[in-house]
Amino acid sequence: MQREHFEPLRIIGADRIGLSPFLLVCDHASNALPEAYGTLGLPASEFERHIAWDPGAALLVEALAGRLNAPAVLSCFSRLLIDPNRGTDDPTLVMRLSDGTVIPGNRDVTDVEIAARIAAFHDPYHRAIDDAIERALASGIAPALLSIHTFTPVWRGEPRPWHAGILWDRDDRLARLFLDGLRADPDLVVGDNEPYHGALINDCMHRHGTSRGLAHVLIEVRNDLLASEVGVSAWCGRIAGVLEAAMA
Repeated sequence: MQREHFEPLRIIGADRIGLSPFLLVCDHASNALPEAYGTLGLPASEFERHIAWDPGAALLVEALAGRLNAPAVLSCFSRLLIDPNRGTDDPTLVMRLSDGTVIPGNRDVTDVEIAARIAAFHDPYHRAIDDAIERALASGIAPALLSIHTFTPVWRGEPRPWHAGILWDRDDRLARLFLDGLRADPDLVVGDNEPYHGALINDCMHRHGTSRGLAHVLIEVRNDLLASEVGVSAWCGRIAGVLEAAMA
């Protein structure tokens, strides 16, 4: 959970930028905190929950980056510190209460501290995505952005029926591809803007996809389906298979 030598982000396959038609991003890849923040006053068990990260998302991104020979940018800090999938003016950028848990280290957070977290963690992550996009564009490639997230099987006591969800806002180019491709499997329940809606102003896909006119999609996979290597491999195959079929 804590790292003495802390970096706000990780890049996979930097040498593939400008060669691959895809760029993968993972906003909630890690539940780690820099040592200076301790545990934000929480017990270690809270960092295994969805409130701290997206369990399984980083493993799926790593598998997809290998399968697609594509670059990926992953966050290396817990969303409890600051959420990179929120705009800097979003009131949920630094959560004081998340899914019933009060975060003591955030309860009295000041504007000065929020600005410091933006500068140290949020901004470097988004600059890395911007830099990757600019490098790809300079090479003549407009990269398609794939943002990978996971969600909990149960929310507020209600089981969620979906195996995966495809989130999108105004641009449905990739969304329709994945909705049609994944729903071709009759055993899968695939949500269209479920369990969340993709229209969130200044979130990661709005910032890097919508505002630039790049094809993009946010894919949510139920996190219990990524709890094993077999599950990660299966979902890597499903997601990459949709793209490979379309390219063929």
